[in-house]
Amino acid sequence: MTSETASVLHPRKRSSRWPLWLAAMALSTGAAGVQAQTFPVTVDSCGEKLTFAAPPKTALIHDINMTDMAFSLGLQKNMVGVSGITGWYKMSPEFKQALGNIREIAPKQPTMENILAANPDFFFAGWNYGMKVGGDVTPSTLQKYRIPTLVLSESCIHVDKFRPRASMDLLYGDYVKLGTIFGKEAIAKAQVAEWKQRLVRLPKASGKEVTRMFLFDSGEDKPFTAGKFAIPTAMMEAAGGRNIMDDVETSWGTVSWEAVAARNPEFLVLLDYQNDGGADKLLQFLQKHPLMQHTDAVKNKRFVALRYEELTPGPANIGAIEKMAKAVAR
Repeated sequence: MTSETASVLHPRKRSSRWPLWLAAMALSTGAAGVQAQTFPVTVDSCGEKLTFAAPPKTALIHDINMTDMAFSLGLQKNMVGVSGITGWYKMSPEFKQALGNIREIAPKQPTMENILAANPDFFFAGWNYGMKVGGDVTPSTLQKYRIPTLVLSESCIHVDKFRPRASMDLLYGDYVKLGTIFGKEAIAKAQVAEWKQRLVRLPKASGKEVTRMFLFDSGEDKPFTAGKFAIPTAMMEAAGGRNIMDDVETSWGTVSWEAVAARNPEFLVLLDYQNDGGADKLLQFLQKHPLMQHTDAVKNKRFVALRYEELTPGPANIGAIEKMAKAVAR
């Protein structure tokens, strides 16, 4: 995920593990589970229909959050490469183990040359997540080489201004689409059902107003944050809060410090860029900021530090919501 107003962000890390019951289900179905799903299948990608006669065999996945989705579905045998990982963050031992011998074709943004050299039969990426509107690598330019592209739903706002506000369906929908494309629709739906149950079990605050929350990603002159169409807005709501910038007509973008301070956040979500000082550096900046130092969240040091892949659509979202809810309830 990159900024439209800043040239680059500093992305980062995490790996996903199936719950034991889901792993058992996968083992019990095995190849039969793949054969049981009828092909061809058709899924929606930013309003465009993608049809697959069979599961892709040489998939290319961009960014750590989308790679997490692929790993949690056990798609390694169907993957020829990844991109946008090591140029942004260190891999955890778990992620590195899941990656195995799958090679990274580009540490940051893949070029058309990178992609064609890998010879993929499928690409999973998004606008400002490996692709840029008007750039060389787009679904239409890749289609010329018969490479279908599943576009991350959160990013569709960059090409369709009439998208609905963020909801957890940004994760659930893409996860099921990915599973369907690879013949694992039943496993994907079972995992989504388990995620929903985890969120249902979160403690609900009673008799108090919803906590005002603000996500601080980066930026000094202007903060880079999540707006109406970014998944953190839905995550905050699931955790019992409200994104104070949920009326900003963007997914990820910049706002003014004056606007943030005027809305007086009670709780902060800090992007933990561990290679750049981490959340502590962000908090120290806010404590010295002439406006933000007076807000309730900063004065009371109420915050949670979360990594990039926990706040962009992917399996890590669920654990991140649980962390938020626990921290907000304190």
